[in-house]
Amino acid sequence: MTAPAPWIPGEAGEEARRHAPATLRNRMAIADVLREMLPRSGVVLEVASGSGEHAAYFAQEFPALDWQPSDPDPDARRSIGAWCEGIANVLPPLDLDAAASQWSIRRADAVLCINMAHISPWEATLGLLSGAGSVLPPDAPLILYGPFLQAGVPTAPSNLAFDDSLRARDSRWGLRSVEAVTAAATSFSLDQCLAMPANNLLLVFRRR
Repeated sequence: MTAPAPWIPGEAGEEARRHAPATLRNRMAIADVLREMLPRSGVVLEVASGSGEHAAYFAQEFPALDWQPSDPDPDARRSIGAWCEGIANVLPPLDLDAAASQWSIRRADAVLCINMAHISPWEATLGLLSGAGSVLPPDAPLILYGPFLQAGVPTAPSNLAFDDSLRARDSRWGLRSVEAVTAAATSFSLDQCLAMPANNLLLVFRRR
């Protein structure tokens, strides 16, 4: 599974460093929640790391954790490497497709996935849930962030417009509902559903 990334090319002399503007807007808010959700030590697997800006920021915010970025796109992995160069607790990025039946990592202590579910086929989310279930120990967190829909909660007009634009680009894309993701997460229990800035949600699942 590979989707076009909303990146800005790197500046002269730093061409490998792609820039995703959303990372600067949401990274502090996400980090504040991660402080309460991540283990004190171990490996955090970030699925669909994109530009690598989140990995670089979070690894420095959580120096006791080893950060394992991943992405199936070779340009993304080059960008991850460029952003994370010199950060001691970032591991080399993995070529990992969330939808793959087998992942190239055997174990993690937490799994984080930011802004992937809506710009990929539903099969990618199913693969994420299955793969995370295979690498996480009991009670470990699977943390998803993005513009999810939620039953009984009015959807912001901007999110509805975003959903329409996604489906116009690719009929397999679109905002996912919390209820659909929870129903598919058969190896997990939904622990928390937190409102985040800009009409996003952060879902914390725990491995059963």
